[in-house]
Amino acid sequence: MPAQVAHRPSSTRGHADHGWLNTYHSFSFANWYDPRYEGFGSVRVLNEDRVAPQTGFPTHPHRDFEIFSYIISGELTHRDSIKGKSGKSDNKNDFFVMKRGDVQFTTGGTGIAHSEQNENSNQWVHFLQIWVKPWARGLPPTYHTSSYTEEQKKAGFVTIISPLKAGRNASAEVEKEATPAIAETIPVHADVIFSASIIEPGKTHNLKIGAGVVSKTQNRNVYVHLTTAKDGAQVKVGDKLLKPGDAAMITRINDGEELSFESVGKVDAELVVLDSD
Repeated sequence: MPAQVAHRPSSTRGHADHGWLNTYHSFSFANWYDPRYEGFGSVRVLNEDRVAPQTGFPTHPHRDFEIFSYIISGELTHRDSIKGKSGKSDNKNDFFVMKRGDVQFTTGGTGIAHSEQNENSNQWVHFLQIWVKPWARGLPPTYHTSSYTEEQKKAGFVTIISPLKAGRNASAEVEKEATPAIAETIPVHADVIFSASIIEPGKTHNLKIGAGVVSKTQNRNVYVHLTTAKDGAQVKVGDKLLKPGDAAMITRINDGEELSFESVGKVDAELVVLDSD
């Protein structure tokens, strides 16, 4: 049976403009609720946020979620209770200022408190905030940051996050090693792979689902989001046409099967794919 691709228009997302924060919710969040969109597989939150200069999310607690930020433009500084108080740094293992191409990841686990601030004096920051439900509660909090270039994403899909290789029964020692199922990715405590690509007009990028490392090999849930990075971007997924802010919700697809994404707009199309159980 072929994969089923459902087109989800941007207009079906929740929206709130708080002045300092202009945000769109792919799934029910805060004061916006839609029973059709409470999550997809293990993915619980996908917010596309724009935060004004010299503002941001003050320190607040999280637990038992895998949380990551994908920076599209501008600057974002993340601080949390794992690292304690620190100034800015050029070291990715510290609190450095994240810019385009950076991805910051936190396992909330038993509990953390963190803040996300746009400390730039004049430029808004545009980023995706994604939450994934972990396969276990009470995990030890962890923190990772990685960077990916425009050239990497324009060459094809870049896998950014993959499941912890040892799986849900990993020992405390193996947890500390934080070895991902796919080398040079960030390990997540979920049966989820997160990838991103920038597709130039007229080009097609292919993505193999599951990458041979997932636990659930049949009937994966794949959520494709075309960011609003550039007006005029358009991507074809099967017979569905995505415009900025749109998504494709793909079901009945298995590990090892391939999806094709064709950029048919006039500008580069930046999209992310959440391949979930």
